Amino acid sequence: MILCYNNQNFNSKGNCRLSGNTIMISSFQNTFCVICILKGKRKRKGKRKIYSCVQLVQRQNTEEDMCGICGFTGRRQDQKAVIEKMMKSIEHRGPDSEGSFCGGEITLGFRRLSIIDLEDGQQPMESADGSLHIVFNGEIYDYQELREELETAGITFRTYSDTEVLVNTLQQYGEKALDKLRGMFGFAVWNEKEQTLMLARDFFGIKPVYYAQIGEHFVFASEIKSILAFPGYKREVNQLALEQYLSFQYSPLEETFFKGIYKLMPGHILLYKDGKYKIKTYFQPRLTPGVCPNLQPLQKQLSDVLEDSVKHHMLSDVEVGAFLSGGVDSGYLSAASGADQAFTVGFDEGNRYNEVSKAAEVAKKAGLKHHVKIISKQEFWDSLPDVMYHMDEPLGDASAIALYFLSREAAKHVKVVLSGEGADELFGGYNIYREPESLKAVSWIPFQVRKAIGRLAAKLPDVKGRDFLIRAGMKVEERFIGNAYIFREKEKKQILKNGITGPSTQEFLRPFYEEIEDSDITGTPETTGTKTKKSSRRHPLQDMEKMQSIDLNYWLPGDILQKADKMSMAHSLEVRVPFLDKEVFDLAAGLPKDAKIAGGTTKYIFRKAVSGYIPEDTDGRKKLGFPIPIRVWLRQDDWYQMVMEMFTSREAGQFFHTEKLAELLKDHKEGKKDNSRKIWTVLAFLIWYHRFFV
Repeated sequence: MILCYNNQNFNSKGNCRLSGNTIMISSFQNTFCVICILKGKRKRKGKRKIYSCVQLVQRQNTEEDMCGICGFTGRRQDQKAVIEKMMKSIEHRGPDSEGSFCGGEITLGFRRLSIIDLEDGQQPMESADGSLHIVFNGEIYDYQELREELETAGITFRTYSDTEVLVNTLQQYGEKALDKLRGMFGFAVWNEKEQTLMLARDFFGIKPVYYAQIGEHFVFASEIKSILAFPGYKREVNQLALEQYLSFQYSPLEETFFKGIYKLMPGHILLYKDGKYKIKTYFQPRLTPGVCPNLQPLQKQLSDVLEDSVKHHMLSDVEVGAFLSGGVDSGYLSAASGADQAFTVGFDEGNRYNEVSKAAEVAKKAGLKHHVKIISKQEFWDSLPDVMYHMDEPLGDASAIALYFLSREAAKHVKVVLSGEGADELFGGYNIYREPESLKAVSWIPFQVRKAIGRLAAKLPDVKGRDFLIRAGMKVEERFIGNAYIFREKEKKQILKNGITGPSTQEFLRPFYEEIEDSDITGTPETTGTKTKKSSRRHPLQDMEKMQSIDLNYWLPGDILQKADKMSMAHSLEVRVPFLDKEVFDLAAGLPKDAKIAGGTTKYIFRKAVSGYIPEDTDGRKKLGFPIPIRVWLRQDDWYQMVMEMFTSREAGQFFHTEKLAELLKDHKEGKKDNSRKIWTVLAFLIWYHRFFV
């Protein structure tokens, strides 16, 4: 017999996930038990272990809160009305309930997506001594361990929520509490005694935090639209953000597309007092590659740490589903987590834009109920204004729309899903990371000669081999700004009406490249046997690792995690990303290059570590992500005409030379060039602008 904690170990059909047996439910006081009669010591591959002893687990009321936070400093006669307006604008992040706190110099607001126990853990919440008031968006996955530590220190708790654990950890340890957290978060804490405000954002930027100084008030929120609701803010487009966006397909700047509104960067805290604030870095993802001739011990370590992270991310009193693309990342999470349901989207434009069949294979092997949404061209187009509204800022990544529909489908069945964000950045999963290896074929040619050849190649028509020659004549710092590189500087000057007013993309990234170049690693992990020790040798980052570093610090938070949060919360869905866990990162950061790019593939050691959970052909498949048939649609008359109207509109003429935009579109339709990504990047901006400014 085993007593299982609520439905963590049994599915919605009333069967134990561990044994497959029918369950009996018993409840008394705060204890909610599931009694499962085992006929034997059965263990399913990829599932949790079954223990022969009897386990009794008290209901913990873990109070999962995916939500929206907002607030402002300073006194106002209409404090209550203003915070209610701010909360209303982010109701989609927490449709179940709301809460607010109006103190003397602080007003806090909270919208809640309740997973369990509506009665406990309501926010804003105060610390045990009453000195701190918190609004918190996210999950603290090690809250149980932290709670035990605090109880030992004499702190008593009124609820079983991770929010209460968080605020008391902050009360006990101050800023150092951040080093103890394992999770995703964006929170604001008001210290009543010191009259100070602290904002914090998680290590990788999974959860967003925005802020602005509006008159005498410091204003913050989970989404920009909540700040837009604050009286006195005047909307103005940030030209500098547009310039960088055209190259990156997102804005990497701290100042958002809305002038005067900023985003708190990942791994940072903001401390506000007496009308002034300062920002501190408490975490920055840095690669520390070691040397390891034997990958077998690392493979076992990786397998163990991934399993532990998935286990922590599955803590929930509601059923947890999984996004499933058909690739190795989502395939592993779907199979290893014990989830019951998986969700996939595709387009009816042939196999190039549809991974449904591959996802179905993974779902079948894992025994998952598989939900599929096929997105039509008309549905895609009609959704664009809503997508850009929920994104807050323009994003030139069309896969955001696929994620929008995927989240909508999942939200019909579950409140929580696992997703594979971060695996490619941590383990070297992008095909572009193989570029430095391909360029070694011409490395014997002096660099100045290659540079001259590259300049000549740039003047040639767009023919096969041209880009290779150009890249061979450039250092990685010149050619790589991230996974997307849409418009070059010359191209931006041609289409932007106001020209380039800020730094180039290379100038923008130069300080970061210099920083990682200067910090050649001392004391990097070196694996011997099954244990990790520190090496005193220096291991400078190779070009591939520099590319990874750019993506970890810019592409991941600016594009991947931005769309994951905004598109899921648009449908009140909580997305958890087990690969972006501190414990996983600590191991991944020390992996040598040969553990990532090897055997003719990317993400080599990761594929080996998870191969037991997915079909044999899945771990070797080329990465597709969410392929979108934009290139095809833009050559069809209906789409072509709609986009041409937008490209030649009065709104477009405020920012661009419309004749240049029309030329881009025409050349694409006639098959002269594939301009689809350039066209989409501009189009996304115009749709966003129309939604917020027209």
